[in-house]
Amino acid sequence: MLAVLTLLFLVVGVRIGSLTLFQGEVLTARGVQQWTREGVVIARRGSIQDTNGETLALSATAYIVTANPQAISDERAFAQVLGPILESDIDKMTEKLENKKLASVILKRQVPRETVDRIRALKSGSEEMGKLLRGVAFEEDTRRFYTKGAFLSQVLGLTNVDSVGQSGLESRYEALLQGQAGSLRTEVDIRARMLPDGKTAYVAPKTGNTLRLTVDAAIQGVVEKAMRECLAVNNAAAVQCIVMDVNTGAILAFCMKPDYDPNDPPRNDVALLNDLMRLTAITDVYEPGSTFKILTCAAALDSGYAALSDTFNCSGSITVSGDRIRCWKVSHGHQNLSEALSNSCNPAFVNLALRMGVDTYYQYLHAFGLGRQTGIDLPGESAGILINSRYVKDVDLARIGFGQSVAVTPLQLICAASAVVNGGRLMRPFIVKEVLDETGAVIDRTLPQVVSQPISEETSRVMRALLQNVVDQGGGKNAAVEGYSIGGKTGTAQVYKNGKVVSDVHIGSFIGFAPMENPQIAVLVTVHEAIVPVDYGSTTAAPFARQILADILPYLGIDKRNGEEKENACVPDVTGLSVKEAKKMLAEAGLMAETDGISDMVSAQAPFAGATMQTGDCVMLYTYEDAPPKAVDLLCVPDVSGLSMVEAGRQLRARGFEMEISGSGLAARQEPAAGNFAALGDTIKVTFELPQ
Repeated sequence: MLAVLTLLFLVVGVRIGSLTLFQGEVLTARGVQQWTREGVVIARRGSIQDTNGETLALSATAYIVTANPQAISDERAFAQVLGPILESDIDKMTEKLENKKLASVILKRQVPRETVDRIRALKSGSEEMGKLLRGVAFEEDTRRFYTKGAFLSQVLGLTNVDSVGQSGLESRYEALLQGQAGSLRTEVDIRARMLPDGKTAYVAPKTGNTLRLTVDAAIQGVVEKAMRECLAVNNAAAVQCIVMDVNTGAILAFCMKPDYDPNDPPRNDVALLNDLMRLTAITDVYEPGSTFKILTCAAALDSGYAALSDTFNCSGSITVSGDRIRCWKVSHGHQNLSEALSNSCNPAFVNLALRMGVDTYYQYLHAFGLGRQTGIDLPGESAGILINSRYVKDVDLARIGFGQSVAVTPLQLICAASAVVNGGRLMRPFIVKEVLDETGAVIDRTLPQVVSQPISEETSRVMRALLQNVVDQGGGKNAAVEGYSIGGKTGTAQVYKNGKVVSDVHIGSFIGFAPMENPQIAVLVTVHEAIVPVDYGSTTAAPFARQILADILPYLGIDKRNGEEKENACVPDVTGLSVKEAKKMLAEAGLMAETDGISDMVSAQAPFAGATMQTGDCVMLYTYEDAPPKAVDLLCVPDVSGLSMVEAGRQLRARGFEMEISGSGLAARQEPAAGNFAALGDTIKVTFELPQ
């Protein structure tokens, strides 16, 4: 007996030693896991604010709805009650609850307080319901909330259900925004119920940092409204707008449409969501067209290959290495450099590019930041497409001169063009101004950074005058804002589909600056594949850039110039004169002119001689050579709504009518109305309005 007891005692001692010395740590951990329950205390994600501290994105309190399968006797009935309230699948919920090995299962995350209050009221409403739902519990969670809905959507980005950034700033600054999670450990019984007098260990979470942007919510609001209208009026595939401080590179507004509401993204359609989330203004490239002439002109002036006194002759086309390059107009005739830029004459800029040659021209293009990323603090930026200088032929160089055979992002273009007017400094664009900790202290601040100096201050001064003339006298007049000096350039670019140029749609754009005495802001509007009768940048993009400038310039505290009130002017008779002589006479009267471009002699005008107009208004010059058709009795009045002055005039002239012009922009109303009959030679009154 003694021997047996001694042996058993030794066995017990060895076992105790094994459990304590060799397995103690593992067994203790298992024990703690059994008699305690640990939960993660999710850190509140940092907010995103505009430049004035207005909150654009924040983390709001939500709840995780859980259930203890061991405490639920009728899983199906439980699921049938909570499934509709949580908008969850009843079969999947039942399947989760049938796993009795688990002490807790998650039914749904990011449940709003209203839904939780509804479940609590249901649970306490009756004894029967309280018994059925006794296994349900709630844990605090967070849900990302975007205060303005579909506002700066792609830039802000969005998070997934775990509050992890998926796109935009949410993704780019994930490490700063996410914070540090805490924990809560409590003692529980065998059924995972919290002990009333059990101990609790709590580690507080650390709130994420706050991003304060350079974007001004007021300016962004103006841009959002204008781009919604631009998308609808032009029936466009997409529109984009960037507003930037030309002197610092700070982004004041950034808008791309179509967009989405990050509070309710289309997560059930992954392809659609991925497309809507893309920051197309920095990821997608396009041939800029005539807006690129700003860079060509600046480079030619700065390098000495061009001067203001230079003259160019446009016969409607130019041949380079056997390749005929057409101008957008039949002929511009003789013109100086300022007129060539205002007229957006392709042959003139082909000439400038060929004068500079590959080495000189490419030196400037690289200095303007083309062919590389701008370095903006947003994800997914493209470097654009610039043919390697070793492979550039004369015809390539010629086309680059007026904005073809080169591809840029809208952000690259506005940065490069801003360098042309701000004194010659290429600035690195940025959108995050400051990073603040949870106490509101600034822990990081972005300072303006000069990337290069592509042109001199003197060249920049000359370019400002030339670009202002484009808006005052040239193709950019639809962007003019009364009382302010606006400079800029329109562009109409080709669209490629399946590697081929599509002839029936274009990308219209306008880039503008203000005020030209001391430029403060740049605005770029691009309109993709507008389905309208005239899809030039001057009609699809410039009017909306004007709308944006007119609203934000007073907001920025930029005063109007003195002496800007318009005066009345008497329209002179210019019929029988050459277009050049007619424009000169009208300019002396304080009026602008638009021509149909058919020939060089003015055969008719609208309004007629002697009419009263305001200074700065436009007179339509007709240069048709053939006489209008003879009338039989009465002619049907055509519908000219939505047409430009040129197209409306052509249609009315083709029917034998005269046109009386009122306003500017696109045809909005006509008298007599379309479908009525009028005599040959009668005057049709057409009211033109800028798209709203």
